[in-house]
This record gives sequence, structure tokens and C-alpha cells, in this order.
Amino acid sequence: GLFRLPADRVFTMKGFGTVITGTLISGKVRTGDTVMLYPSGVVSKVRGVQTHNESVEEALAGMRTAINFQGLEKTSVNRGDVISSPDGLRASYMIDISLRFLDSNKKPIKNRTRIRFHAGTSEIMGNLILLEHEELAPGETTVAQIRLDTPLTLVRDDRFVIRSYSPVRTIGGGFVLNPIPQKHKRFKAPVIEGLKGLIRCAPEEMILYHVKESDYAGLALADLKIMSNLPDKSLQTAIQSLLSSKKLIQADKENTIYIHQEIFEILRNEAVSYLKTYHQANPLKVGMPKEELKSRLPSAVSSKLFNLLMNRMGKDGEMIQEGETIRMASHTVSLKTDQADIHKKILEAYIKGGLTPPYFKDICQSFDLNEAKAKEILMVLVKEGKIVKLKEELYFHTRSIEDVKSRLTDFLIKHGEMTTPQFKDMVGVSRKYLIPLLEYFDAKNITIRVGDLRKLRV
Repeated sequence: GLFRLPADRVFTMKGFGTVITGTLISGKVRTGDTVMLYPSGVVSKVRGVQTHNESVEEALAGMRTAINFQGLEKTSVNRGDVISSPDGLRASYMIDISLRFLDSNKKPIKNRTRIRFHAGTSEIMGNLILLEHEELAPGETTVAQIRLDTPLTLVRDDRFVIRSYSPVRTIGGGFVLNPIPQKHKRFKAPVIEGLKGLIRCAPEEMILYHVKESDYAGLALADLKIMSNLPDKSLQTAIQSLLSSKKLIQADKENTIYIHQEIFEILRNEAVSYLKTYHQANPLKVGMPKEELKSRLPSAVSSKLFNLLMNRMGKDGEMIQEGETIRMASHTVSLKTDQADIHKKILEAYIKGGLTPPYFKDICQSFDLNEAKAKEILMVLVKEGKIVKLKEELYFHTRSIEDVKSRLTDFLIKHGEMTTPQFKDMVGVSRKYLIPLLEYFDAKNITIRVGDLRKLRV
């Protein structure tokens, strides 16, 4: 198990430095180990280990242990701090618990009662939040949340005692269900039932609960270890079983983050809904910009989860990605009669224009077209691959561009290089069109400019 030692005494010894004593509650510690102090996050190295006043190489769970630390200031350690493996634990101001309120109490305990929370060697003030009652009668058991004044470092199944604020006496106790929970609203049936389910459950059920609670953000393996307190092998076996049965999805392989299948399906349905709404509002647009779709989804959705969603939907044939655009597989651009007429007029203007096409605004003026509406149809022609954009306002018919490209590459294969005057002689156009054409072929990696010459890009 994970090495954990709650500090009950801290002192300094001449020639030894800072010494922390306590009962090693799980795992083991050896001389030379790097450890972390919680909740401060201070990292130190174990200089020496003693049990029963004798120096040993290693101390095991259950032993009274004294650890001598290298370069650790006594002032940086408090009673109740926990020494453990680096990044193996996480401190929290909130703890989900199973609580038994003792029979010996004379009256019920009310929601938000101020209490003293004792766990390990810590005593921390906090408030008791009753999730399903306004008050709890003596002898009753419930699930609740403790909200602490200062953060505490625990794991699942850690035992605790609660004492009344004043006069100080023991009024209840229980065990930890989740040491790093989210803040819960009261009287929420899914929360209450979920926590009750954690009291006795199989590893798979526990994992699914915690991952589902993490919603779109997903849950990292490191946090799942703390929440479940399962041995590494048991945790990995349960995770692999859930991945195989498709109840769990790995949303981020690099950071090992998981998302619940049901949450993933809700996200998929949201994406489909936004795409369909976009297609209805923009029937002439081939698709929705991917970044716009991501911005509509909940902010907790990471880029990696979004990309996974897009890939899954593409693989399932539900949607199609084209560059930075995404569309439902069922969506096609359908033109109304008047739009089809504009489509035909614009296309014919560019076919007729050849290598000296009119500027787009001139086409709109000659046919008395609304420029904004005509631009939408022009973009349809671009997406269809019938028109090529060279720069703002300057478009060519694809056939004209392909013809120039063919003649240009043939010339360069034969001669190796070409001057601008030679290109002008070949295409027979003014600089108004000549320079944009040359720059277009450079941008498309067909040619490369070397001084005043153009060569074929290898």
C-alpha cells in the first residue's frame, strides 16, 4: 500500500536535524526515500529510520516510527501533517463520509453544526453538512460532507471521530467515502444514493461512480487512486475490465484521464444538436468550423476529449471532417431556385473570364446581386472545388488554374527555371493577374522563388 505516516511529534536533535515520529499506517519507508509532506507539499529525503529506538533500513505498516529528514525545517511541520510518497495524496477542504451519530447523545445534531474532526493525528474545525436530513437523531447513520477550515489529507476508508465544539465530547464517528470530493448540494437523490452505494461496492462500481461525478472534465488515474485506495494491481484490473466493456473511455492517454461512457454519449448528443442547428441556420455552408463547435460545448471539455469525440463520430459515419470544418454526414448544400440561378451566373462569369476574371464585386454589380448573399454562393463554389481563391476579391475557375499549372510544370521540367517575363509570355496576362498567379503557385508548393527566378519545388 501507499506509504503514510501522520506526524504526532516533531523535534530537532543536535547532529541529526528534524525528526518526525508517528505510527506508520500503511506501506513502508526506507532510508534514502524521497517523501512529501502534506498538505504543504514540501519535499525532503529520509536520512534515517528508527523503530523502538533502533536504527533500521526499513519500517513497515503498524510500526511506531521515527524519521530523520535531510534539510527539513522543524517550523515547516505540524502535528497532523502526513508524510507520504510524492504526489501520492491530495489535501482537501471537503470530505465525504459515512457517519454514525452515537446513541449516547441526548439530542439530534443539526445541519451545519460546528464540529471538531479527528483523523490520524489531526484535529480540525469544520461544519457537518447533512445531505439527506435537517437533523440526525441519536443512533442514526447517514452519508454527509465535512467542510473543514484547513485542508486535510486522507484516503478512502480512513476512520475518524467527531467531537462537539463545546463542551468537547465524542458525538460520532465513521469512515471516509471520498477524501477529495466536489461540493455537494443537499437533498440531491443521485448524490445521496451514489454515496450510499460507495459504502459497500465492487471496485468497478466505485470507479464508475467517481468518474461519472467528474462529468466532462474526466478523472485522472492519480485522483482515482486516492479516491478508491485500491492496490495498484486491483485498480488496473478493474479499469481494464471497464474499458473492455466500454463503460469507461480513456479521454487522454498522456495524462491518463477517464470519462464515463454515459457522459461521453451526452456530449455526443450535444455536438449533434449544435451541428444540426448550425446546418439549419446556414444551409449554404458546407459545415461548421471545428473551433466554433468546441466553443459551444461545456468549458470543461478538453481539446483531447473534443478530438476524441470528433474522431469517434467520424469513424461511426455520423459526421465528416474536411480540414477545419465539420458537418453531419447527412448534410448537403441544397440551393433554392433563385440561389441555383445565382450559382450558375457566377460560375459562368468565371468560366468566361478565363485567366482575366472579373473581380467578385464587379460580378455582383453586373448581375445586380446582393453581395453578402452572392458571397455565400461563391463559397459553395469554392467548397465544390469549381472556383479557386487567389486573394481577396480575386477568384479563378479551377480549370483555368489547372491549365496554367500543367503548362508551368512542363516548362520547369524541361528548362529548370523560369523568369517572370517568360511566365507573362506563357499566360499572356497583365501584372494585375500575373503576380497573384505566381504567388499562388508558390503558396501551393508547386514553385519556389529563387531571386527573380521560379523553380519547381522538389
